[in-house]
Amino acid sequence: MRWNLRSWAGSAVMGMVILTACTPEKTPLEQPDATTAAAPAEPSYAMADFAKVRKFDAHVHANDRDTALLQQARADNFGLLSINVDYPDFPSLQDQHAIALAQAQQDPGRFYWATTFSMKGYGSEGWPGQVTAALDRDVADGARAVKVWKNIGMVEKDAQGRAIMLDDPGLSAVAEHVRALGVPLIAHQGEPYNCWLPLDKMTTNNDREYFAKHPQYHMYLHPEQPSHAQLMAVRDRFVAAHPQLRVVGAHMASLEYDVDVLAAFLDRFPQATVDLAARMSQVQYQSSADRRKVRDFFIRYQDRLLYGTDLTQSPGADPAQFKAETHAVWQSDWRYLATGESQRIEVLEADVAGLSLPRAVIDKVYYGNAAREFKL
Repeated sequence: MRWNLRSWAGSAVMGMVILTACTPEKTPLEQPDATTAAAPAEPSYAMADFAKVRKFDAHVHANDRDTALLQQARADNFGLLSINVDYPDFPSLQDQHAIALAQAQQDPGRFYWATTFSMKGYGSEGWPGQVTAALDRDVADGARAVKVWKNIGMVEKDAQGRAIMLDDPGLSAVAEHVRALGVPLIAHQGEPYNCWLPLDKMTTNNDREYFAKHPQYHMYLHPEQPSHAQLMAVRDRFVAAHPQLRVVGAHMASLEYDVDVLAAFLDRFPQATVDLAARMSQVQYQSSADRRKVRDFFIRYQDRLLYGTDLTQSPGADPAQFKAETHAVWQSDWRYLATGESQRIEVLEADVAGLSLPRAVIDKVYYGNAAREFKL
């Protein structure tokens, strides 16, 4: 069976959802000492500050020449990193490349993009040279990162029919070439943890509803496929094998289900950062149970987290509707991260209080870290 990994509505707009299963050993977050706990609260932002603060969405997909996403980014004071992906439901890689160049020309100080590569021809003598030459061209054209997707590990097969995993020796030269180019590798391995759980154990309604309707993509029903633990172990071996490569773990490095586990990943790999794309509800699920722990996680790892959404502007999408939905997602996330206000999160069927992160933390998560990683 050949898997066609899909995108679906993980939030108000088209977002990719990754799920998780198998629980690795946890490393609890350090608790602040009494001095820290007694210190006066640092000032936080309010909803009125939303449009005033410079922000950056480090994970979007602008797959249409229409500039609705860019227009909304201007209105809401956002920069964008649009990520090209070798995904069959997206436009061709050639079309994604052309769209990225065109939108970057429209607003080069706001619109940035990440390139990727095709696995077609992998294992042939000419494949490595073709890929590295294309990456050279794309970085020269302005690409700020390279994306590697979950088709590696979950879809692609070698000539013998075996799964091609991220730590396959044939990918090592590409990883080192990305390092030499001086750009980060955005790595998306695996689905969300919920994908490996039975429906009644999933943590969000959108996951539960989607996998009930699409059992062919529900990994819990397909033990012949790699487990979440296997995919994470492969990814970790890959990161360990390339200690000078800057890695951005897309979608909270597919460890969205537990900030303690994600903390252990960040502690182990100091060259890694992670984006929050399409995983905010999983964070909110955890903060509903222990707000202080989640807030402490953001403060402790404030230099390692990138705000992102996975907002996807599909070809032919209604521009006005897309802009409205984009604005709603960005405002909802700001309310949760930057303020202490509560809001209804429908996929959790719960009212969730905001984290009210200090302004200095918000400034890093929403802009400073992306400026450093992508050399904005």
